[in-house]
Amino acid sequence: MSEERNLLGEFLRARRELVTPETAGIPVVGVRRVPGLRREEVAMLAGISADYYLRLERGRDRRPSPQVLESLARVLRLDEDTRAYLFGLIADGPRRPRRRRRETVPASTARFLALLPVPAFVEGRYLDVLAANPLATALSPRLATGGNRLRDVFLDPEEQRLFPDWKGAAAALLAGFREAVGTDTDDPRCIELVGELSLASPYFQRLWARHDVRPRGGATVCFHHPQLGDITLSREKLHITGTDGLMLVAFHAAPGTADADKLALLRSTAEERR
Repeated sequence: MSEERNLLGEFLRARRELVTPETAGIPVVGVRRVPGLRREEVAMLAGISADYYLRLERGRDRRPSPQVLESLARVLRLDEDTRAYLFGLIADGPRRPRRRRRETVPASTARFLALLPVPAFVEGRYLDVLAANPLATALSPRLATGGNRLRDVFLDPEEQRLFPDWKGAAAALLAGFREAVGTDTDDPRCIELVGELSLASPYFQRLWARHDVRPRGGATVCFHHPQLGDITLSREKLHITGTDGLMLVAFHAAPGTADADKLALLRSTAEERR
């Protein structure tokens, strides 16, 4: 049996590499061979021994106290979402191997999706597109049942051209994926997807190593649509009750704006094609 992954150690190592000595108030003398903070510097700033911090990173101690975690979160400059993720890494005991879980869109949600007058789709926990209405597919052909948002944004040049800042969009998407998956990185679907993208996209590999976390929620999204030109839409992400992490994603525009006019044109075009 393989040894359980040291998720806490991986997280601590990744996050300390993102904190510069200058940010932490540590004078820089000579050439530093490691990015970010050294282990002993994190330990000093957190008020714990260097030996104890080393045990945490190497997985020899996986149950630090809440006080230690609070100190580490402060030193590593974690925001509230990433701090919650850190605490979640030690919240559970040993986990059993997981089987792939089938994600199913409730029939009532599928009917509601078809009635919406705005681009909308159902997103699974692993950012699979489980269902989409015609307006969503008109906004992006990749927003169709069977697609995967991570795979499309990181690997499909056409999808990347849809975002003026595709690297920023990809980074935000991946941070939301990590929040959705949480500590279940041993889930077969997660292993398959992360493995595929790590091999195919160096940019994905670099971002995944950062352990950035962001809740899947509402945002303002800018698109560069091939027919509509630039259009800015509000995105809503709503949890679907009775499901394990499924979300209804919808895009809309403020009434009376040029973006609303473009969205109406998209709706008209989609209806003509039906």
